Amino acid sequence: MTLVETLQKTDEYKCWLRYERKKDLANIEALKKIVVLEKTEIIKSAVEELKRGILSITGIEPEVIADREGNNSAIVLATVDSSNMTTLNRSLNNDGYMLQSFTKPKERIYLTGKTDKGVLYAAFHFLRILQTNRDYQQLDIIENPKTQLRMINHWDNMDGSIERGYAGHSIFFENNQFILDYGRIKDYARLMASIGINGISINNVNVHKAETNLITKELLPDVAKVANIFRQYGIRLFLSINYASTIEIGGLSTADPLDPQVREWWTKKTAEIYQYIEDFGGFVVKADSEHRPGPFTYNRNHADGANMLGEALLPFDGIVIWRCFVYDCLQDWRDRTTDRAKAAYDHFKPLDGQFLENVILQIKNGPMDFQVREPVSPLFGAMPETNQVLEFQITQEYTGQQKHLCYLIPQWKKVLDFDTYAKGEGSTVKKVVDGTLFHYKYSGISAVTNIGNESSWTGHILAQANLYGYGRLIWNPDLPEATITDEWVTQTFGKHPKILNTVKEMLADSWSIYEKYTAPLGVGWMVNPNHHYGPNVDGYEYSPWGTYHFADWKGIGVNRTKKDGTGYTEQYFPENFDMYESVETCPDELVLFFHHVPYTHVLKSGTTVIQHIYNTHFEGVEDVENLLESWISLNGFVDEKRYNDILQRLTIQLEHSKEWRDIINTYFYRKSGINDELNRVIY
Repeated sequence: MTLVETLQKTDEYKCWLRYERKKDLANIEALKKIVVLEKTEIIKSAVEELKRGILSITGIEPEVIADREGNNSAIVLATVDSSNMTTLNRSLNNDGYMLQSFTKPKERIYLTGKTDKGVLYAAFHFLRILQTNRDYQQLDIIENPKTQLRMINHWDNMDGSIERGYAGHSIFFENNQFILDYGRIKDYARLMASIGINGISINNVNVHKAETNLITKELLPDVAKVANIFRQYGIRLFLSINYASTIEIGGLSTADPLDPQVREWWTKKTAEIYQYIEDFGGFVVKADSEHRPGPFTYNRNHADGANMLGEALLPFDGIVIWRCFVYDCLQDWRDRTTDRAKAAYDHFKPLDGQFLENVILQIKNGPMDFQVREPVSPLFGAMPETNQVLEFQITQEYTGQQKHLCYLIPQWKKVLDFDTYAKGEGSTVKKVVDGTLFHYKYSGISAVTNIGNESSWTGHILAQANLYGYGRLIWNPDLPEATITDEWVTQTFGKHPKILNTVKEMLADSWSIYEKYTAPLGVGWMVNPNHHYGPNVDGYEYSPWGTYHFADWKGIGVNRTKKDGTGYTEQYFPENFDMYESVETCPDELVLFFHHVPYTHVLKSGTTVIQHIYNTHFEGVEDVENLLESWISLNGFVDEKRYNDILQRLTIQLEHSKEWRDIINTYFYRKSGINDELNRVIY
């Protein structure tokens, strides 16, 4: 038995595709047969998944039969064309589907997609219904994803390491070659298809020499093998590329995007890639940031660089995903008119309308770098003529690195629901990235994944909820948090109400708990440099000249106002500018992001800034103690392996929350000289 075959038997490996046995479904006739009206690779995957799931749930493997006339009770898989239900075309988009059930004359459950991908998504939806104990006999559901591109970014290196990876090594690479563990890669594709993911880039955006070779003839055959697996599950493969590939592997002396030789090289290289991978998605590019090469070297702009690649991809329906994470990491923070938060807007806003139609700008959810709390990037809504993709970070780089429990769905919903006011009230981020606000040709949501080769995929088993929740949320940003959480807990741990209520509450509280004992009121980066784990109040690695938060004995915070600060606030539309510009109207949770205030400044809560820092750090530790007690109450309700794994992580979290509390409180007590009103011990 191989390692993957062994892992496939474990609950932590199965994640939310456990397909727990339900005795009451064992005698349902419709679950015993599957009728397939059209055969494609993707529909074959749907059939395999239904057979796997129904066998596990009922104990009976369904038989695949030919029965177009409807003589048997069965599950019927069909596309709109093969089922002659062409009127559905008006209701479904390319990835959409319908679930319908009938009881007469025979019990038939129809899983109908606009395309075969829709059929696959319908199959996973149906299995989710069975797992979560919903009524499968009264189905009349039409589902369309609200976002077009639903993408996962891997930051995997070919040596097997993962940048910002907290769950082991890469499932793709080892020792600068492909692992080609097809069983595990297929299981990964199953997990991603089950939550609607349709694009995956498999390598780090910081492309090193080894990863640059992924687009060479030596490695493209192996890339194609992974793409073949993804294709069976409706997923297009993307590659992160080194912008200077023409120099690194092409034998040219330049990467100037306007140089004819450079353009010709990329045209030929792109055509070569499509010879191996006919449905290749395109390129993900990080350029001119954190020492990565880019068009700035040649006095060109980002539109010049992105369009060069876009031209090469255009004949093949490929796209360029150009990251807006561009800033001068060596800027002098002593100059308080310099502000990293302004960089993406300053670089890209002037270029609106200059990008080709197959170029998409990928914008981080906040202007900085996936902090536990920061405002929404002002670029959303600011470029009506340029395709945009929102970027989240599932991997918990600044939110506990999957040692700490931090459920990110509440944070992401706040981002998606944020009103940009780009076209007046109601111009939310989710309307920008679903393409409806400006009618973008391409739009969507992407995220840095949190998986690795550990048996649980995510290290902390409860971190699987972030991966699952990400997929469900970007399929439909209007899904309530509680619905997503209920689905994940029930599929992952079963239907016992004590488990559901306990884990659901733990997840719901965890983001605010983490924020309490780490970064107060919108201040970020109080972590150790480079690895970004653990408290270090002055730890921002790109600020050798001083602290990021500008704390002194008088006060704390970054003045980003137009009036007398960096001017960052004026990047927002007027309604949000007015809110953030004034300390009186700025939300408490972001006050130190936008304003430098005295420690005695009174928040809207009625508490001073310094007392808020003391209080929340003490409360945070108490809250983690409660998380641990809540989990311990589930001893005997959860299998021993997963119970102990999660118990170990929560124990680590409690220990480290105390470290955070003591270091942060001590720092600001000594900095401010102001005592805790409650006379608690601060060293």
